[in-house]
Amino acid sequence: MLKGKTALVTGSTSGIGLGVAKALAAQGANIVMNGFGDVDGATAEVTALGARVVYHGADMSKPDEIAAMMAYAAEQFGRVDILVNNAGIQHVARVENFPPERWDAIIAINMSSAFHATRLALPAMQAAGWGRIINVASVHGLVASAEKSAYVAAKHGVVGLTKVTALENATTGVTCNAICPGWVLTPLVQKQVDAKAAALGLSNDEAKKVLLGEKEPSMQFTTPEELGALAVFFCSPAGNNVRGVAWNMDGGWAAQ
Repeated sequence: MLKGKTALVTGSTSGIGLGVAKALAAQGANIVMNGFGDVDGATAEVTALGARVVYHGADMSKPDEIAAMMAYAAEQFGRVDILVNNAGIQHVARVENFPPERWDAIIAINMSSAFHATRLALPAMQAAGWGRIINVASVHGLVASAEKSAYVAAKHGVVGLTKVTALENATTGVTCNAICPGWVLTPLVQKQVDAKAAALGLSNDEAKKVLLGEKEPSMQFTTPEELGALAVFFCSPAGNNVRGVAWNMDGGWAAQ
């Protein structure tokens, strides 16, 4: 379905981003990957699906590096047809104890990076008459949790950016939508599981049940594969008039 299209997925060397990159690659898209960690392993997983894959190690907190990444993608494949803004970090603390430098980093990586990549991707999408911008927000873009002020603020901002981008391109072939997952067992969430297990003296499996039980009625984690399938839907003809939505895949979290 996406043969000849190019998808750039930020934060795609693990977790949600890798799941989305693999789903788009399976549909024939060229993939531009970005992120830290096991770069070779992640790119090999996507290449194994038959995709043409390149990697750029832009630090998503730095606008100049984001611009260099977008230019590299255009140099390699002509333009970015599908932009998936997924890069994110987390820090947990009460507002009065929240380190200002962690606030700045979370806002930069989780929200501002989506703006910078989007503003650079839009002109080529608009000229081509087709484009898909998919922002990986969070259920925390819809509701709040204590001790996550920067993350919740950033994800609410991403949902707002999604709506404005969609409205500004509403009469074109360019759509913009947000995916709002609940708990996904990514390395980021595993750290929270580990912290809860240590704090409560629980096994890892017990800590997972506690984590899910606090928020997610389904008592199951959403998977990167499920989120990748939703991204593919947004890119399909069935998604042509899906514009500006914040689509929660959260096991009923926000329905409570």
